[in-house]
Amino acid sequence: MIRLEYVLRRLSNLSLEDFQDYWHNTHGPLVAKHQTNLKILKYVQLHTISDPVNDAMRKSRGAMKAYDGVEEFWWENLEELETVLSSEEGAKAFEDLIDDERAFIDFSGSNMWLAMELPQINPLEEIIATEKSTFNKSYFCFHHIPQLSLEEAQLYWRMNHGPIVRSYAQAAGILRYIQVHRVDVELTDKLRDPRGIVEQPFTGHAEAWFDRTEGKARFGTPEGRKAFDIFIEDERNFIDLPRGATWLCKEHVFVDRR
Repeated sequence: MIRLEYVLRRLSNLSLEDFQDYWHNTHGPLVAKHQTNLKILKYVQLHTISDPVNDAMRKSRGAMKAYDGVEEFWWENLEELETVLSSEEGAKAFEDLIDDERAFIDFSGSNMWLAMELPQINPLEEIIATEKSTFNKSYFCFHHIPQLSLEEAQLYWRMNHGPIVRSYAQAAGILRYIQVHRVDVELTDKLRDPRGIVEQPFTGHAEAWFDRTEGKARFGTPEGRKAFDIFIEDERNFIDLPRGATWLCKEHVFVDRR
């Protein structure tokens, strides 16, 4: 499958609460209404939450401030998405979404790219960080260091960093861990250009799920701190940490036809 990642910053006149309310209650149903014409297999909103862990994760990496949320779309493959964009119904549906996005999204501060999943820790039982669950999802989007090409950085991420995270996952309290690597195709511009997005697409993002139940959360334990120190030390080998962003969020699933 192919994924569209769309990290969002809100318009300056909106509070985070107002932004997320409009996004969830107005824009989300609009996307769901167009799911057939867009041939979407899955559509999820990731709402950034206020949590002291966000500042700790950001400061430990010297990273940028968190985005206000993420939109994620899944299609069967690139050919399916190309078909959607080329069809009259699909093009009209995307126009409707972009028109509505102008009411709450700051295009100039947002970013968008296409990507593919590379699961690293993927239990049979699906874990979703719903609003009322004890699970949180962490999202870490980043650019690679200039000494490496995109291919070299993604290879290191997959072959070197992935095994390290898997080795210390239990100590860190990681229940699920997915690498999502950017795919460079011309199709990306057809999605970015109508929105005027100018930020360089990220190399990819890592996503991990944690149980925040008392006694299960590992962020503040000695074992957890050691594991995250090891993660960050290895990230310096391929990630430009000051140009990345990481935070915790909750998942709101609107469409899931997989």
